[in-house]
Amino acid sequence: MKCMYHYNPSTALEELTEDATLPNPVHVRDMMLRRKLTADQSLELNRIFLEYQNFFGEAQKLGKEILQRLAK
Repeated sequence: MKCMYHYNPSTALEELTEDATLPNPVHVRDMMLRRKLTADQSLELNRIFLEYQNFFGEAQKLGKEILQRLAK
């Protein structure tokens, strides 16, 4: 019997990046670059983006740690 990914930590760990709900920061950066923004808008979005990038990476790191421990 094959488990669904959300019941199998090993499979969930393998699919971690594929099933992320939030868009990857690389894609967000691309979206930002394609928009015609004023200097002020660009600076403000870049500040927010840096926070997003940091939190995104931290969430992935924590999720990976949890799944690795569960997969043992």
